[in-house]
Amino acid sequence: ETLRHLEDNLDDWLDEQLENYLDDDYLVFDCPGQIELFTHVPVLRNFVEYLKRKNFTVCAVYLLDSQFVSDVTKYISGCMASLSAMIQLELPHINILSKMDLVSNKKDVEDYLNPEAQVLLSQLNRQMAPRFHKLNKALAELVDDYNMVNFIPLDLRKESSIEYVLSNIDNCIQYGEDADVKVRDFIPEEED
Repeated sequence: ETLRHLEDNLDDWLDEQLENYLDDDYLVFDCPGQIELFTHVPVLRNFVEYLKRKNFTVCAVYLLDSQFVSDVTKYISGCMASLSAMIQLELPHINILSKMDLVSNKKDVEDYLNPEAQVLLSQLNRQMAPRFHKLNKALAELVDDYNMVNFIPLDLRKESSIEYVLSNIDNCIQYGEDADVKVRDFIPEEED
């Protein structure tokens, strides 16, 4: 309901709010984790289109809670939600595995950062009845085909982790690429 209200008032209220920001400012819009906002209704897509019309460079940063990724079925679910966001929003996209500082066994999560389709398929088939094997194969292949669905770990306790995530976002939106290059003429000093 709040996002629909925002959508109805983009040209009035939001225009006024955005006037005070500079060209190189980062604006972060933290959206609620309700998947239906980008799968069933066009509110977020319309909001993104509005920002693009206002000459903002926009990218989606999809956060998946690392504690949610405790087994292959939850990982596949997170991948499908991320893929849905990618397709619906049609934006440069970064996936982040958040709250890595709260994970007790990092090895369990690291296996999902760049998994292989055959490993996913094997794990899915072990956990599910044989009647799901064909579906499992299709899901594993989908994740493999869309190799954009990979996750960058974020540990808020480590500055290097935060810097790495930020550099990936900067790269995604090509932050600073259009900045003017400052050139100084080099005039050698005259010898006495």
